[in-house]
Amino acid sequence: MSKWTAFPHDAAAFDYDGDKLWKQWERLHAGDQEPWPEDEASQEAWRAYHRGDFQNAVALGLKSETGSGMNAANKAQSIYATYLVEDEDEKKELFEEVADRAEVAAKENPNNINAHYQHAYALGRYSQAISIAKALTQGIASKCKASLDKTLSLAPEHAEAHIALGAYHAEIIGKVGSMVGSLTYGVSKDASEAHYEKALELIPHSAIARIEYANGLLTLYGNKKVKDATKLYEEAAECQPLDAMEKLDVEFAKSELTDD
Repeated sequence: MSKWTAFPHDAAAFDYDGDKLWKQWERLHAGDQEPWPEDEASQEAWRAYHRGDFQNAVALGLKSETGSGMNAANKAQSIYATYLVEDEDEKKELFEEVADRAEVAAKENPNNINAHYQHAYALGRYSQAISIAKALTQGIASKCKASLDKTLSLAPEHAEAHIALGAYHAEIIGKVGSMVGSLTYGVSKDASEAHYEKALELIPHSAIARIEYANGLLTLYGNKKVKDATKLYEEAAECQPLDAMEKLDVEFAKSELTDD
């Protein structure tokens, strides 16, 4: 594994040493419903993830030989690829690795909530990298949907899965239109918005819930919803991050506002 790009922000506030991790666990994992890991190896992997030491989180998580450790590794690699990798081929490769690992983990333990979710997340980001049209023709989108449905059947309050399903509906409609989307893929604007709204209800502190909702509104409605999308981005930029991923989300929202 070559040297990964370092987390580009001050991570001092995201150090969850000792029992700090347990004390903040519920808030840190409100979005993904990851159960508290009893083994120290998985805890260390999650500590590395939360402070933005993504490469170390992957190494520790894969070494832990537990479902939670694997989830930490996969989440770290996916967030790293999403935000800190510019090369498109490298991005796709990292997402493919996560999707493959998560698929195996989900088969080994069908009750591992985030094995299913990380499988879907990686496939979703991979689909965006190759284009939604290709993802549809290659059947990747349907695999992504199946894993998200499985995630929510195990954890109905998994906010990140609701966000991803909101995006699933929006991006298919954005590519093929409402009528074809409804008839062929069973997607709708109402369902997309309902998933985004549910996510915001579950994690009202979240920047990424707002960012993805804004993106979804622009995909679904274009210029008609620019004002609503901008408001969501502004709210996202004001969110207080509690870990490295949330910091990257907030900084992304700020950059989108300044680009405009």
